[in-house]
Amino acid sequence: MSERFEQPVRIDAIHPALPGHFPGHPLVPGVVLLEQIALALGRWRGQRLARVLEAKFVAPLLPDETATLCLTGVATEGSRARFEIRRDGCLLARGVVEGSA
Repeated sequence: MSERFEQPVRIDAIHPALPGHFPGHPLVPGVVLLEQIALALGRWRGQRLARVLEAKFVAPLLPDETATLCLTGVATEGSRARFEIRRDGCLLARGVVEGSA
């Protein structure tokens, strides 16, 4: 099992969650980013997202922008992973998730 996994994240402007978040000035909702983390955890470890232990959203991701999602294993707890989402070196989100089989 690799200790690190990276993938690009890009949410199209036509995503159904965007019109309500926020009308006229859409931002990608945190729950949509968490969905991307869940999908990445499945690709990386074959696990489903069991719990979000910590999540901090510090800057917005706009529709049609590309960011990088990085998952890193937590050495003391095999089912946990730290995540970061960055765009052009700027931290957008970070936290810790737990997976299960």
